[in-house]
Amino acid sequence: MFTPRARAAGIVAALTVVTAACGAAPSTQQTTQASQGGVNAATATSAADFGGLDKLVEAAKKEGALHVIALPPDWANYGEIIEKFQTKYGIKIESETPDAASADEINAVKTRKGQDRAPDVLDLGQSFAISGAAEGLFAPYKVQTFDKIPEGQKEPTGLWVNDYGGYVSIGCDAKKIKTCPASFADLLKPEYKGQVAMNGNPTESGSAFAGVYAAAIASGGSFDDIQPGIDFFKKLKEAGNYNPVETTPATIENGETKISIDWDYNNAAYAPQLTAKGIDWKVNVPSDGKYFQMYAQAINKDAPHPAAARLWQEYLYSDEGQNLYLKGFARPVLLPAMTAAGTVDQALAANLPAVDGEPAFPTTAQVDAAKAKLAAGWDTAISG
Repeated sequence: MFTPRARAAGIVAALTVVTAACGAAPSTQQTTQASQGGVNAATATSAADFGGLDKLVEAAKKEGALHVIALPPDWANYGEIIEKFQTKYGIKIESETPDAASADEINAVKTRKGQDRAPDVLDLGQSFAISGAAEGLFAPYKVQTFDKIPEGQKEPTGLWVNDYGGYVSIGCDAKKIKTCPASFADLLKPEYKGQVAMNGNPTESGSAFAGVYAAAIASGGSFDDIQPGIDFFKKLKEAGNYNPVETTPATIENGETKISIDWDYNNAAYAPQLTAKGIDWKVNVPSDGKYFQMYAQAINKDAPHPAAARLWQEYLYSDEGQNLYLKGFARPVLLPAMTAAGTVDQALAANLPAVDGEPAFPTTAQVDAAKAKLAAGWDTAISG
């Protein structure tokens, strides 16, 4: 059983979850499907290796399936993205354990090697993408739009590539909270006693990890120093304001999590859905802790459906796929290039939560150091 990913699920009807019995036999599918028309799909590093995108589509259709994990339908609009891909290519997507965490995805790659139920592709918090690449878990692949993706937003050989991102935000039930917090400093106020939740455990969840990083920036820390963020949550707990319940749309609806630290695209996507249930969900990007982070795509180097995995990447980084992320209030990595080319959906772009200034990004070394510091100190801070 996977632990929750801290990716919300529950408002949009869940996709069919396909699970297999433990101890499934090793896959014979990978060997038979790896070679398509003389092309070894498992080692292809671009669509050109197949003879072009049309030939990649043919190879993927022959495989007929794609196995994904940890993609909640209401996270960055993945529900619609999956439906559109299936309709466009006639390839069945098996979506397993939507609420799994980034750490669970990595674990699935390791423990299911050689099995049909191994994930073909992964959608990971950046720190997990970096560590997974260092462990040799991913296959290098450059989508056709690879050169348009900014430097620093991709591993040079395509072992991982950022796909969409957002700012850490504070969501608030404005009908139950008199004054919604607009900063991390606000969250320490006594009127928020027992109210402040997060979307997961920061040692496992990319969104919660970012929440601690944002709190560090708000508390005098930096990309080089996440400790003030850990200390902030310790203070939040000591004040009685920290709520350990993991936020989902269901916990918001039933009043368990009236305030939630989460990505702005999640909080923004909840708002119109919750309005129909009588909840006024407000979203603020904290004024004292602006932190932006991208999620990253990667292909399992032992993917049971290697051609379909590569076609999935091509779809996500096409104008269609990137605009579908935008429809889910996420900021696609190709937004600057698409804006310049005139291919971005302007109406969708106008719906993004407003943020002043340009985002800054931590380096790989900074993320690794922050992750290690958090792993060593989080449990003590929250349980102490």
